[in-house]
Amino acid sequence: MKYLLSCLVLLVVATSCSKIEENNDPIIGIWQHTVKTATNTNKMVVDNEEWIFNDVYLGRFHGYKNGQVVYLTDFNWSVNGSIYTVSYPGTDFPDDFVEMQKTDEGVLLIRTEGKIFAEKQ
Repeated sequence: MKYLLSCLVLLVVATSCSKIEENNDPIIGIWQHTVKTATNTNKMVVDNEEWIFNDVYLGRFHGYKNGQVVYLTDFNWSVNGSIYTVSYPGTDFPDDFVEMQKTDEGVLLIRTEGKIFAEKQ
């Protein structure tokens, strides 16, 4: 009886597992931006910004000053057509709306208003 019950439990567990959808979006990876002025749009004093996008529509943002992490937070990302939305729940950061662009220098994320957001590393 125990064997039959164990087999039944194993069968239920095996059939209830769903396949995780593979995400090969080209935004996945590390993106960086060197800040040319002392403050960015979020009023943080940083000289380098880094976004690490992962395949489950999440990521981690790092703000650096003189090579040291001075701010970090998680973010969510989504894509609708060619526009990516990066949102920062739990912060007062506004959402970022960006598009990917390939250039001779590499792949860039450009804000919808035309300014560079980050460069793929």
